[in-house]
Amino acid sequence: MKKREEVLKKYKWKIEDIYSSDNDWEKDYKIYQKKLNKYLEFKGNISNNFFKALNAYEEIAEKIEKIFVYAHLRKDEDNTNNKYHAFFDRAQNLIVQFESVTSFLIPEILRIPEKDFKKYLREEKFNKFIHFLKNLLRKKKHTLSEKEEKILALSGEIAQAPGQIFNMINNADIKFPKITDEEGNKVELTKGNFTKFMRSNNRNIRKDAFSKLYGTYSNQKNTIASTLSFSIKKDIYYSRIRKYNSTIEASLFADNIPLKVYDNLIKVINKNLGELKRYVSLKKEALNLKEMHIYDLYVPIIEPGLSYNYNEAKKIIFQSLKPLGKQYLEIIEEAFRNKWIDVMENIGKTSGAFSWGCYDTHPFILLNYQNTLDDVFTLAHELGHAAHSYLSNDNQHYINSGYSIFIAEIASTLNEIMLTKHLISKLKDKKTKLYLINNYLEQFRNTVFRQTMFAEFEKTVHEMAEEGFPLTVNKLSEIYLSLNKKYYGNIIVDKEIELEWSRIPHFYNSFYVYKYATGFSAACTLSEKILKEKNKAVKKYLEFLSGGGSDYPLNILKKAGIDMEDPQPIKNAVSSFSSLVNKFENLI
Repeated sequence: MKKREEVLKKYKWKIEDIYSSDNDWEKDYKIYQKKLNKYLEFKGNISNNFFKALNAYEEIAEKIEKIFVYAHLRKDEDNTNNKYHAFFDRAQNLIVQFESVTSFLIPEILRIPEKDFKKYLREEKFNKFIHFLKNLLRKKKHTLSEKEEKILALSGEIAQAPGQIFNMINNADIKFPKITDEEGNKVELTKGNFTKFMRSNNRNIRKDAFSKLYGTYSNQKNTIASTLSFSIKKDIYYSRIRKYNSTIEASLFADNIPLKVYDNLIKVINKNLGELKRYVSLKKEALNLKEMHIYDLYVPIIEPGLSYNYNEAKKIIFQSLKPLGKQYLEIIEEAFRNKWIDVMENIGKTSGAFSWGCYDTHPFILLNYQNTLDDVFTLAHELGHAAHSYLSNDNQHYINSGYSIFIAEIASTLNEIMLTKHLISKLKDKKTKLYLINNYLEQFRNTVFRQTMFAEFEKTVHEMAEEGFPLTVNKLSEIYLSLNKKYYGNIIVDKEIELEWSRIPHFYNSFYVYKYATGFSAACTLSEKILKEKNKAVKKYLEFLSGGGSDYPLNILKKAGIDMEDPQPIKNAVSSFSSLVNKFENLI
């Protein structure tokens, strides 16, 4: 692997677009550290300096984010570079200072008399702050006194304990045994290579990896059950002290999502589990298995061995995104031309892929490109995030530019769907088409069906705990196994899968996973609209991407013609899944 300095310049992002030099970063760091300290002058006097205080808050928040992003991305280029580790640590400390210094702002705003507050909202100069302020008012009934809020804030670190303890068990302490790989070598099983082994064409390897992974978690099951149970108790404590009716209501409240959105997802997916079972049965047939186990679900039915260099990937993606129109394609062109993307792997570079940036510059994309078809999809995915951020920042003030996680994955997933449909329509080779269709169906199974099963598990165990039932390891495993049997009842549901709950980190960030399923479903419906309605749908889609956080997620999504309070988008997504299952059946 190359060192950072050995990577060709054309494959590196241009971080200088944020700060032209480290000295410029240092200057801003000192300037905004001083401005932050000066911000305390507003404390106790917000009502007389309301507009000035809000503007100063926005300015400082924007610049401190910029300082943090630069330091973080420089560190991501090469994590062995101690200079940028120091930058990153300093930027983190600045964020902590910002949160501490400005902690008085919201409690003081909420103490402003309602008649004065409404008067402010009628003034034109407050227009950019209207959603921010209305959202604060919405939260007022769940906001405690200043002393109580301070006590809650002090308990924040303790509240993170269950998740932190699980993280240490899961990433530091747990050790897996060795298994024999395809070449006959003894290899230590890890969470990272587990997926690779589950995709192995050798069934004995799949079974061995599956059994040993869950056997290892079984050794920790009582500790992890206790950790998860206390995480759920923490959710209950905070929901009750803030006067919510339930933990799920407390979680959905932040995005102003009604409970029926969550319930509609589970209801529609439950009604259509027959389509999942039909697909799994066809996959069993394609794999030529007499009986199919849970550990057979992830093995691909075909590996086409396709390879695309970076320039080929750019051309394919550009062609696939043409239905999104001229304005969208200009953003994609600019991303390639103006070096938004850090392409190649190097020693010390952060693994995986992401899109990120700051408000007053374009977004950046980190890749570790390896010439596989999966890498082409990853690039398309991250370009979706980048285009979303670019349009949000370009059309919104900073205070309204950040979009919710509820809608974040829609833009990226839609690009992947557009790429899939493009390749299926253009490629003539039956083997490759079969791979692409199977790849999409697997993505749907994992993102919609599986994440909905997770969401159903979370809802069930939280409701049990709220009713006072103890969440023992046996009860958690019993609930999880029964859900697997409901979703995959037409294959052999191996008993080991009852412990899968014990290795899912998302369960420590409650009621989060359903957003993957709703986002994927919305993207499915949007892709159909764009291909059928063309310019009309594209215009609405760009309006959605430009909305940022200027309104609640459901309202912003409605601009694209998608109403997630209605179960129809989920139904549409399942219908598209069924249609591709039919094509899959005809090709195998």
